[in-house]
Amino acid sequence: MSEPAARTPTEGNDATGDAFESARTATYAVLAACWREPTERLVEVANDGELSALFGPLESIELHALRSEYARLFIGPAGPPCPPYESVYRDKKSDDEFGEVLGPATAAVERWYQAFGVEHRPEQRDLPDHVATELEFCAYLAEHGRDDRLDQFRDEHLTRWVGDLCDRVEAETRSPFYAALARTTREVVAD
Repeated sequence: MSEPAARTPTEGNDATGDAFESARTATYAVLAACWREPTERLVEVANDGELSALFGPLESIELHALRSEYARLFIGPAGPPCPPYESVYRDKKSDDEFGEVLGPATAAVERWYQAFGVEHRPEQRDLPDHVATELEFCAYLAEHGRDDRLDQFRDEHLTRWVGDLCDRVEAETRSPFYAALARTTREVVAD
């Protein structure tokens, strides 16, 4: 996501409100980064204990192993067991199979982004309804003091499918990191 040309001012925040908004913004931003393809920086932060406040204690992780698990869970050679896209959960025709990517749910999410002047970064390969992209948008709304709209977006989108994604991740993963990420994401989205 890129910053829109015009920022929405945060109205009526005192120092306590600013701290709360900063924490909420940071929580969504950290979760978004964790749902993206693992980087050396993510591994460094996790191994330094900087994620423990959000996830609890984590075992030491290794970049190659985390990338392999990421690919297995979310990319897969023959279709991933845990596709990270809203449309495959919301736009399915039956409970037994995933829906298509880029379905009506994707278009609905894109309308939200357009309404706030938020554009997809060209270097970002993920689709607009990727869990990380939706969490980044939540961070954007929190950063700009749009709690009313954040709650509405979360209710219309994330709460309707992230639980299913997190259930699948917890059932499929071999990584304590992804189990903790799924658990924490479910809690934050439901809060």
